[in-house]
Amino acid sequence: MNTPTKIAAFAVGLVAVFGAAVGVGSAVGPVGLGDDSPAAGHPAADARHGDGGHVTAAPAPADLPAGLQVAEDGYTLDLATDTAPAGSATPVAFTVLGPGGSPVTGYEADSEVDLHLVAVRRDLTGYQHVHPELGADGVWRAPLALEPGSWRLFADFTAAADGENRVLGADLAVPGGYEPQPLSEPSTIAEVDGYTVVLTGGLTPGSASELTFSVSRDGVPVTDLQPYLGAYGHLVALRDGDLAYLHVHPAGHEAVEPAPGPHVEFATTAPSTGTYRLFLDFRHDDAVHTAAFTVPAGRAPAASHEEHGS
Repeated sequence: MNTPTKIAAFAVGLVAVFGAAVGVGSAVGPVGLGDDSPAAGHPAADARHGDGGHVTAAPAPADLPAGLQVAEDGYTLDLATDTAPAGSATPVAFTVLGPGGSPVTGYEADSEVDLHLVAVRRDLTGYQHVHPELGADGVWRAPLALEPGSWRLFADFTAAADGENRVLGADLAVPGGYEPQPLSEPSTIAEVDGYTVVLTGGLTPGSASELTFSVSRDGVPVTDLQPYLGAYGHLVALRDGDLAYLHVHPAGHEAVEPAPGPHVEFATTAPSTGTYRLFLDFRHDDAVHTAAFTVPAGRAPAASHEEHGS
């Protein structure tokens, strides 16, 4: 084969390979990781690569832990802005758009409210749990006390249209001097506002795990916790790194009325090994307090009720 013939054949081969690549790309979708995609090493990200180097389709969003995406099943968390000033009462506005692109105005109450808004600084040193107000225009509004840094906002809601609970997440930047802080070391004891909270139990990746929080003050068990969001405590759990949002449910026997302390029980499932940050909200003396814990998945803390006299 002479040189011109070889060059022509090579060019035809390139066109064929490029055409095949386009066809594969159209079939499996983009393979790059976007801002809201799981990081390398995450099971959802690793699933993009099959045996023998072949590219496989990414899992459906429903397979991902909650809060990692800004849109799911046609529902989208639409922040009015992606930046906000630092301050003690930063106004934050957002809309939940439905599959048709219109603001969602019908919700099913969960824990006594239509929507939970959780704001977490990405280094997990800042946390707020508020309940915004829904305007007639379909826009949710709430003031947040935000320090400079990168924040993740989670909207936890159940749309009345299909009765499915969803957690959508979006980033919000707060300008100003910001130095990320290291995550606190794992501990089974947290001190907050004069209260001591002891954690019993741990997180086992891929399995339902029960967590018990015991509240005391000045060494005396607190047995008169006040209801907060329809229970004696509310728990939010986040995975360090990508801030995957774990669904948490009250634990215990439904036929038995929970006691108002000192123990508050929950059940959740950690989707992977790693380190998680737990935020427990409880109400006592007409004030809501938040105790935070760092918990490694796979190693259960050794604390027990008896060891701490509660």
